[in-house]
Amino acid sequence: MIHLGKYYPPSPGGIEGHTQSLARAQATLGADVRVVVVNHAARDGRDATFEKWTRTPKAETTDGPVSVTRVGRLANVAKLDVAPGLSARLNELARNPPDVWHLHTPNITMMLAVLRCPRVAPLVITHHSDIVRQKVLKHLVRPLEVAAYRRAARILPTSAPYVDGSDLLKRFADKLTPVPLGMDLSPFQTPSAAARACAERFRERFTGPVWLCVGRLIYYKGLHVALEALKAVPGTLVVIGTGPLGAELKRKSQELGVADRVAWYGHASADELVGAYLAAAGLWFPSVARSEGFGLVQVEAMAAGCPVINTAVPASGVAWVARHEREALTVPVGDAPALAAAANRLLTEAGLKERLVAAARTRAAAEFDWLVMGGRCLDVYRGVVGRS
Repeated sequence: MIHLGKYYPPSPGGIEGHTQSLARAQATLGADVRVVVVNHAARDGRDATFEKWTRTPKAETTDGPVSVTRVGRLANVAKLDVAPGLSARLNELARNPPDVWHLHTPNITMMLAVLRCPRVAPLVITHHSDIVRQKVLKHLVRPLEVAAYRRAARILPTSAPYVDGSDLLKRFADKLTPVPLGMDLSPFQTPSAAARACAERFRERFTGPVWLCVGRLIYYKGLHVALEALKAVPGTLVVIGTGPLGAELKRKSQELGVADRVAWYGHASADELVGAYLAAAGLWFPSVARSEGFGLVQVEAMAAGCPVINTAVPASGVAWVARHEREALTVPVGDAPALAAAANRLLTEAGLKERLVAAARTRAAAEFDWLVMGGRCLDVYRGVVGRS
């Protein structure tokens, strides 16, 4: 099969990480897997995702058994990568077509390319999230989404709860098969010596308790809520990730008087990320919009034994992944005092952390392991290929 993604690691991000995990899992299960994405990296190797006028080169690479085509782009305008070579590459691959093409959305660039290539079939779509905040863009893109989704044989929302708030998904109710995201849990379940050493360095470097936020510095992650909550919680907030709101959030931390207790860590290596979860008293996941459809970093924390505090984003899978008082503590969206209170509960309530961690580890292994996810998707493909 061929996965049609947005970008591919080392580009950070939930869709990017999922595309890699699914491709690797299916290859491990014996499938022949190729990925086609836009190249996020400039010629000097830096991440140019958010740079509007930076060109990126075409690159053919491998990720273990997975072949990866990174199509070059000319620019990025209004979240649309201008990549003239993309349609030509899909048409070239369609001459020797895969059994299934698997598109990951939202992804305006790739949807346009798919619609220009009628031989991209049969098509399966993983719907990671709706376009939520960009009201004008949402309405401009809707006809494109409808056309692409009409082409699909099956559509895979990442959780059943997300469907309830999605007019787009409801329109194609007869095509839906929810398939939760998954990942390779082993680095988090069984940390390497290097990861454990990173954890020790985190504990030595930062005044405890250490609280953790992981993800791009973009609006729907709710980092401003975390900064507000930190005023009422002891310790240090370590923020792993980069993004366009970095400077604004740093100013916010200064205005709130917590700048000396926030560590803007930026990019973390794989061992550093695992070490951060091991060292943290909890993962804060204060998302504020349905653009956050799932929250895969919650699964990382769950597998690593790091307690999760998440938000009750309406009609989203966030609070379904880690459920209130079962695997996590869930607080209202945008409620900094509630986030602070939940964090303080983890510090003071006897047995709470241990109970949540044990349940979270069990749920992660049963529902969100990458081979479980890969197998579920292969079952969907078998049904699609049988029908086609």
